[in-house]
Amino acid sequence: MALRLFQRRARQITAAVIVVGLAVIVAWSFAISWYPAPRSYPFQGPDVSAANGVIEWPVVRGGGASFAYLTATVGAETRDPMFPANWSDVYAAGLRRGAIHVYSLCRLAADQANNFNTTVPRTSDALPPALVVDFEDGCAARPERAVVIGEIERLIATIETHIQRPVLLKVSRRFDAAYRVTLAIDRPIWSTQNFFPPDYAARPWRMWQASDMRRIDGAPTPVHWNVVTP
Repeated sequence: MALRLFQRRARQITAAVIVVGLAVIVAWSFAISWYPAPRSYPFQGPDVSAANGVIEWPVVRGGGASFAYLTATVGAETRDPMFPANWSDVYAAGLRRGAIHVYSLCRLAADQANNFNTTVPRTSDALPPALVVDFEDGCAARPERAVVIGEIERLIATIETHIQRPVLLKVSRRFDAAYRVTLAIDRPIWSTQNFFPPDYAARPWRMWQASDMRRIDGAPTPVHWNVVTP
């Protein structure tokens, strides 16, 4: 009797584990393929860096993308090795393109601006340049808010002088909570939050990173997927 009871419970537990496993697989499959409805957000596209590998941009365009943002520079010295190829290939595929600089709290604004401005060409077809503002691994600096805001403003002014377009501010929730950047700097906001529209910025967002895990045809790794307000 005890053996039969044990076997029955073991079968029940096994069945429950299988059901949970299948549910996890279904949920994960949904998560990596999800994106906001094009009828609500017709202007959509990825942002990528060298970490995403070699991308087939005509395939990405065929999958519904209408633009792409490309990481160009990080801090004062790093240049994304895939930026030149991505910059030309996105244009050849017929997609709109924009360049990204990843801000560093550990480097001066003037040096970072020089890195970006000597890497990214000024072209009339380009989307506004984007400044990614977040805490970075390997940089423990936490300056006072006035210092941070002043440095970001100097960086923006120098980049805008070169590109001659207003900068788009991609500010993370945690950085904005610490420094209130979106309250201090009046630039279009690019907010981030998976699946649900974010509301942490001081003003409504212009662009929303809706997923940091979307799998798309033409890209060998998951990409950040973004939409623009209609």
